[in-house]
Amino acid sequence: MATRVLITDDHGVVRQGLRMFLSLDPDFEVVGEASNGEEALAMARDLEPDVVLMDLLMPVMDGISATGKIRAELPDVEVIALTSVLEDASVTGAVRAGAIGYLLKDTDSEELSRAIKAAAEGRVHLAPEAAARLMREVRAPENPEALTDREAEVLRLLARGKANKQIASGLYVSEKTVKAHVSSILMKLGVQSRTQAALYAVRTGLVSMDELGEEPW
Repeated sequence: MATRVLITDDHGVVRQGLRMFLSLDPDFEVVGEASNGEEALAMARDLEPDVVLMDLLMPVMDGISATGKIRAELPDVEVIALTSVLEDASVTGAVRAGAIGYLLKDTDSEELSRAIKAAAEGRVHLAPEAAARLMREVRAPENPEALTDREAEVLRLLARGKANKQIASGLYVSEKTVKAHVSSILMKLGVQSRTQAALYAVRTGLVSMDELGEEPW
C-alpha cells in the first residue's frame, strides 16, 4: 500500500517539484499540498496522511508550530522537516515539536525517498548535519528514571532506526509489547518523540553517532 504524503511549502515551485518526484515512485501517493502551517494542520486533520513533508519558514503558521499541533492531535501522522535552514533553533525546535526526521532541501532524491519510507514505519531519520547539531543542543534529561534492561535494548534498536515491527521480531515479542516499552521509555526520559529518545541514547553512549538511524535489517 502506497505511503500517503502531504506536501507543505510556501513556494509553489517546490511543491510542484516534490509532487513530480514522488509521483514517479508507486510507493508514494501525494494526497495534498499546503502553502502554510495552518493549511497543513487543516489538511492533515481531513486527509490523515502517513507523512507530512514540512517546510519550517512559512507565513500564517510556521512549520514548527504546525508540527507540534499535528503531532498532538494526530499521533499516527509522522512529520519530516524539509528545509533550507540549518539553524540550531530550527533543528531543535522541529524535533522538540515531534518531527521524526530532519532533511535539507539539497538532499538527493534517494535520501528523501528513504526518509519518507522510514517515517511511515516510525523510524528515525536525520540528516547527518542536523544530527550533529542536535547532539549539541538537545540536552539529556536531568535525573531520568532508570530504564529496565529490556527498555534499554528497545531504545538501542529504536535509535538505530528500527521500526516497532522490526524490534518486535528481533526481540521475539509482540508489536504491542514494543509499543508499551516505547511509551514507557518516553515517559521515563521525559521526552515527546522517538527522535529525542534516540538522541538521548547517543548522548549516553547506548549507541554511537554512526549507528543513529542506520539502515533497517
